[in-house]
Amino acid sequence: MTDAPLPERIPVLAGHHSRPEVSGRIGSIVLQGKMPRGFWLAFAGLFVLILVFFAAVARMLTVGIGAIGVDIPVAWGTMIGNFVWWIGIGHAGTLISAVLLLLRQEWRNSINRFAEAMTLFAVAMAGLFPILHLGRPWFFYWLLPLPNTHMHWPQWRSPLVWDFAAIATYATVSLLFWFMGLIPDLAILRDRAKSRPAQLFYGILALGWRGSATHWRRYHAVYFLMAVIATPLVVSVHSIVSLDFAYGMIPGYHSTIFPPYFVAGALYSGFAMVVTIAIPLRRLFHVEDLITERHMENAAKLMLASGMVVAYGYAIEFFMSWYSGEDFERRMMWERFFGPYAWMSWLYLACNVGVLQLLWFRRIRLFMPAFFVIALLINLGMWTERYIIVVTGPSRDYLPSSWGEAWLNWTDLGVLFGSIGTFFALVFLFVRILPAITIFEVEEEAEKKEEGKL
Repeated sequence: MTDAPLPERIPVLAGHHSRPEVSGRIGSIVLQGKMPRGFWLAFAGLFVLILVFFAAVARMLTVGIGAIGVDIPVAWGTMIGNFVWWIGIGHAGTLISAVLLLLRQEWRNSINRFAEAMTLFAVAMAGLFPILHLGRPWFFYWLLPLPNTHMHWPQWRSPLVWDFAAIATYATVSLLFWFMGLIPDLAILRDRAKSRPAQLFYGILALGWRGSATHWRRYHAVYFLMAVIATPLVVSVHSIVSLDFAYGMIPGYHSTIFPPYFVAGALYSGFAMVVTIAIPLRRLFHVEDLITERHMENAAKLMLASGMVVAYGYAIEFFMSWYSGEDFERRMMWERFFGPYAWMSWLYLACNVGVLQLLWFRRIRLFMPAFFVIALLINLGMWTERYIIVVTGPSRDYLPSSWGEAWLNWTDLGVLFGSIGTFFALVFLFVRILPAITIFEVEEEAEKKEEGKL
């Protein structure tokens, strides 16, 4: 960090850009395949993590669900913690894409594309864990709404069944919304491609887009309609996920604050992952003038807002466990911070609340190495918080004679880091095959800037 004065208002785009320059720079990453040094080496490392993921899942399926660190009374552990964490990460993409679009926030245009892709990959990771946690994943179809086949199942009074409906809806709408936004860019790649296979590939995906006035009118109408449909999902999906716990009657689970608390935490972790991807992306592909410090500062402010709501949720959770007068609630909360899981509990408070306070300082928000480390620590803290919520309630339930703990083992770690490796490998493939920055919207931004409207 330097002592030079910071500008009062950082522009959305730095410098001057023409439409051909924008489409050429972004499209060349895909069409020419000029990846930065170490891109494929990093991808090879991620592929090793994918193999670790497969090995951990194979061990769990052959040995049994006890291969991961769960046992009675703690029957939920890493799998459900991972599920909640990944679902939360997927929320930032919908917020950036849909909500900021409806609010006419121009700064979303350079980061919405990879944020939407991140959403899809995160939801794909999240959807695996409840199925794998069944122990017999080939029976997951019992969650499908086939009552004539399954007699009294599925049990629609169970929030576990609501999860399936919510995640399926969220994934479907997010996929359609993401693909809708890609269509004009796919047509640009089709027209700029030199090889016949690339022309055919992008041409088929472009669905005959020609950029006529009729096409644009229909596109904007459908795109905004899908944004309106997607916006409630930001709140509804993670609220339903939180009901998995709120409907439980054990200490630490049965809480009415969980829906807003989980939604705020989802946005918090989601934006932390957006920053984790955006900072290396803008540096490796030299697009600091397209993904500017304005984008990063706005992301930091949204992290501050959602993070402070999460901190308020922590305070309310502590207060209500004391104010309730319930001995088991009080004991559970005491054990959470002074019992076997104390180090993990203090870790997530330090990461999610303590580290967050650094973002009040503008110089830190605009110093990308520090901001990147902060985002990583928040990701770590949010995963730890999800794991603690999942395991501490059952470990200290109403029957002290059956109290016990669940601990992470090598299979747990293999599943966790393997899923992270799989997620980032999908991000790498996405960056290689499709434009990670929206071409046509950045072109419009550049045009507005030249006209003095931005």
